[in-house]
This record gives sequence, structure tokens and C-alpha cells, in this order.
Amino acid sequence: MTKIKSLLSTSLAVLLIAGTVSLTGCGGVSEEQMAQLDALRSEVSSLEKEVNTLKSEKTKLEREIAEKQSKLEQCANDKAATKANLEKLGM
Repeated sequence: MTKIKSLLSTSLAVLLIAGTVSLTGCGGVSEEQMAQLDALRSEVSSLEKEVNTLKSEKTKLEREIAEKQSKLEQCANDKAATKANLEKLGM
């Protein structure tokens, strides 16, 4: 969740700088402002990659959970069937 907030605040910072650049218009953009903009773009790109990696990991973990849940349900079914068969045999 903090990653998303960080990504959002970084995106807002990029928009703020872009807005400032457009407002300065004829005054031009200083090298410092361009450097800041490039740094922010790089950070946004890095955070987007991290978000994608985390989403991929989440999907993988959800798939593993589903597989284990399926195995657990199968074990419960096998146990119930075994118990029923033992009761039929009078054990």
C-alpha cells in the first residue's frame, strides 16, 4: 500500500514539475529543472517496475494458495470417505 502511495506522490510531483515547466514558458527550463524531471521520471519507471513485480508475485502466491486449498479439500473428502467405509465395516 505504501508503494502505491509513493508511486502516486511521485506521479503528482512529476505533474507539478511539468506544470511549472509549462508555466515558465518563454523563460525556458533550467538544467536543474530538467535534471529533477529526469530523476522523477526514472523514479516513476523504477516504481512501476516494482509494482509489476509485486503483482506478479501476488498472482503466483494466489495460485499456490489455490493449489494447496484444493489439496486440502481432497484430503478432507478422502478422510470422510475412509471414515464412512470404516463405519460400514463396523470399526
